Amino acid sequence: MQTEPRAKSQQHLEQLKDDLTENVLDFWFPRSVDTEYGGFITSYDKTGEFAGNGNKQIVTQARMVWLNARLAGEGFGQEYADLAEHGLEFLLEDMWDKAHGGFYWEVERNGTVSKPNKHLYGQSFGLYALSEYARSLDDDRAAKYAHELVDLMDEHAKDEAFGGYVEYFTPDWTPITEGRTYLQNIEPDWSPKESGDAVLDPTLKLTNTHLHLMEAFTTYYEAFKTERGRQRLHELLTIVTNTVYRTGRRFCTDKHAPDWTPLQDDEEFRIVSYGHDLEGVWLVMEAAAALNISTSIFSELFETLWEYSLEYGYDEDYGGFYFYGGFDEPASFRIKAWWVQAECMTSALRMYEHTGDTQYFDVFEQTWKFIRQYHIDDDHGEWHSGITDDLEPVGRKGAVYKGAYHNGRALLECIDTLKRLRK
Repeated sequence: MQTEPRAKSQQHLEQLKDDLTENVLDFWFPRSVDTEYGGFITSYDKTGEFAGNGNKQIVTQARMVWLNARLAGEGFGQEYADLAEHGLEFLLEDMWDKAHGGFYWEVERNGTVSKPNKHLYGQSFGLYALSEYARSLDDDRAAKYAHELVDLMDEHAKDEAFGGYVEYFTPDWTPITEGRTYLQNIEPDWSPKESGDAVLDPTLKLTNTHLHLMEAFTTYYEAFKTERGRQRLHELLTIVTNTVYRTGRRFCTDKHAPDWTPLQDDEEFRIVSYGHDLEGVWLVMEAAAALNISTSIFSELFETLWEYSLEYGYDEDYGGFYFYGGFDEPASFRIKAWWVQAECMTSALRMYEHTGDTQYFDVFEQTWKFIRQYHIDDDHGEWHSGITDDLEPVGRKGAVYKGAYHNGRALLECIDTLKRLRK
C-alpha cells in the first residue's frame, strides 16, 4: 500500500465506523423493529417518522436479517443476534409458504399475505439471509430452510436448456408468462407514493436477479460447501462475467429473452446501470474467492467496466456516481442514489486492493466525501435516498427497497477492506 493512502486510511476507517454505528444502525434499531407483529417496518419519511406503509416485502425483510446476522458474526454484539432472530422468525412464520415452499413477495404488517407470487429476486435475498444466519450464528434451522429453498429453485426455476433461472411464479411455482411482475424495474422511483411495482415482461431474464442469485449462492457455498452449491455458483459467475456482458461495448445489459438474447432494440432497455455494473465487480471477486478462482482472470473485465462508468457515470466535480444512462452517452438520470454510492464506494476500494492503482483509492475517497457531505443526515440520521444534480436531497429514509442493507453492508465491507490494507 502506498504511503499516501495508508496515511489516510485510519481517518477513513474511523469515519466509516462512526457512520455505521452512530448514524445508520442508530437510525434503524430499534426504530424499525416491529414488536407487535414481528419483522421490520421500513417506511420512514426524511425526518425518520413513519411514512404510512406497514407492508413487509421479502427483499427488504431478508436484507435486514442478513445485515443483523452479519453484524452478530463480526462481533458487534448480542443485540444484533437477537434482532436477526427476530427477523428470521417473521420470515419463516409469516413469509414462508407452508403449502408450497419459498417466500411470498409481500405480506401486510400483521403477516396477512398481500402479494403471494414468487420472484427469484426475492428468493435470492431469502437464501442470502438464511445462509448468512446459518453461517454467523451456527443455526441448523436456517440451514434446513436454505437447503430446501435451493431444492425448490432447482426443481421449479432452474433453466436446464439455456442456463440461469426462470424468474416469476405463482404460489405453487407455476411459471407466469403473461401480465407484469412484482419486481421493480429500477429502484427506487422517488415517486410521491411508495410503489414497488413496474410493468415488466415476466418471462425476461434479468442481470439484476442473477447478480443477486450469485451473491446469495456465494454465501450459501461458503456456509455449506455442497457440490450443488459449487456448481450453481460457477454457472452464475459465468452468466455475470460473460453472458450479460456486452463484449466491445464495455458494459452489461439487464433485460434478456429466455435464451439470453439481449433486448436492446427498445430505447427503454438501452440503459447502463453504473451501480449494478460496479457492484458486480466486487461481488464477482467474492464469488471467485469462494470458488478458489484467481480474480486476475477477471481483471480486464473489472477495469473495462470501471473505465466505462468513470467516463459516463462519474461526477468529476463533486464525486459520486449518477444512476444510469443510455449506451455510450453521459448519464441521463442524474440523481445520485444512496445504494449506487454505497456499492461504487465498496467496488472502488476493492479495486484498489486488487490492482494497487491509486486512481481507485481516489474515487473511493471522493465518493465517500460526497456521501459525508450530501447523503448523510446529521440531524435525523441515515442517508438520504437520492441527491439531485442541484445537490438537494430527495426521497424517503426508508421505503419498499430502502432499509439498512446497501449502506450498512458497504460500510462493513469498506471497514474490512481498510483493515486488510493496513496489514
